[in-house]
Amino acid sequence: MMIVLENLSKTFQTTNGELKAVDHINLTVNQGEIFGIIGYSGAGKSTLIRLLNGLEKPTEGSVTVNGQNISASKGHQLRLARQKVSMIFQHFNLLWSRTVEDNISFPLEIAGISKIERQKRVKELIELVGLTGREKAYPSQLSGGQKQRVGIARALANQPEVLLCDEATSALDPETTDSILELLVDINNRLGLTIVLITHEMHVIRKICHRVAVMEAGKIVEQGNVLQVFQAPKQAITKRFVSQISGNVTANQTIAHLKEQYPTGKLVKLVFVGDRTEQPILSRLIKQFQVEVNIVQGNIEQTQNGAYGTLYLQLDGDARAIDEAIKYLHDQEVQTEVISHD
Repeated sequence: MMIVLENLSKTFQTTNGELKAVDHINLTVNQGEIFGIIGYSGAGKSTLIRLLNGLEKPTEGSVTVNGQNISASKGHQLRLARQKVSMIFQHFNLLWSRTVEDNISFPLEIAGISKIERQKRVKELIELVGLTGREKAYPSQLSGGQKQRVGIARALANQPEVLLCDEATSALDPETTDSILELLVDINNRLGLTIVLITHEMHVIRKICHRVAVMEAGKIVEQGNVLQVFQAPKQAITKRFVSQISGNVTANQTIAHLKEQYPTGKLVKLVFVGDRTEQPILSRLIKQFQVEVNIVQGNIEQTQNGAYGTLYLQLDGDARAIDEAIKYLHDQEVQTEVISHD
C-alpha cells in the first residue's frame, strides 16, 4: 500500500464547541492508482488532504505514506517526507513575478539542486505537461489550463511518490478540465505516480479514478471500484452524486410522464456493464419476442474500470411475452429492474 490511514480523526476547537472535521477514517490507497475522494463543501475533504501531507496533525490515528508515518514525523524528517507528497491546487498558487520555467524550478532551488540539473529537469517537465514554447511566459499571460499545467510540472519537480490534487479542475471550463484530467492519466501511466484527487465533481471521478471514497460529515460513507459505485450506489449521497452525470433526474421525470402517457405494458430499467455495452442485445430482443419496445432514454458512461450503460424501455404486448423478454435480459446478465407495470 502507498497510503494507509488508520482510525484517522481531526477535531478543531471552535467558539461553538468541538468540530470533528475528520471522523475515524480507515482508508488505503494502492501504489500507482488514481484514488478519488468526493464530498460536498464541509464534508472534511480539505482537512483530510492537509493530514495527508502533514500540514495538519491528527487528533487521533495515523497517516502512513510508503511505510513512513507522516503524522509522527517532525522537523527535518517531516520536510523530507513532504517532498515525496506533492500537491496541486484549485487556484494554481503560482509565483506571479516568475516565468513558467522559474516557477517550475523553484522547488528545485529550495532543495539545493545545481543549476545545470535544474535546467535539465525543468525542460523535461515542460515537455511532459505540454508547455514547450511558453517557458518565458508569466502566469498573467497564460490561460487557466496552462497555469494548472505549470502547477502540475512544479509539483512533479522533486519526483514525488504521491500527487495530491485539491479541487484541481473546479476553476476550469469543461473542455480544459478534460485536457487536465487526460494529462493526469498520462502522468499516472508514464510515471506510475500515485494520485489522490479531492473533488465535488462526479464527472472528474468517473473520467480518471480507479477507486473512490465518498465523504459526508467527516466520515467515509461508501467506497469501492468506480464502476461498481456508479453501477450500484448504496448511500443517498452517492446516488445524488451519480445522478449528476447519469441523467437519472431526467429519467425519473420521463418515467413519471410515461406512466401517464403509456398506462399499459411495463417500464424497465436496464444496466449494461463492461463488454455487455457492446452487445446487440436489444436488437435480438426485438427479433425474438412479440413485444413492442419503446426506448425512453439511454446513455453509456466510460470509467477507468470499463464502460456501463443505462437504458430505459417500455415493453408492451402480451404479458407472457413481456415476462419472457425480461427473463431473456436476465439470462444475458443484464441488470433488469421493472419500474412500473399495468
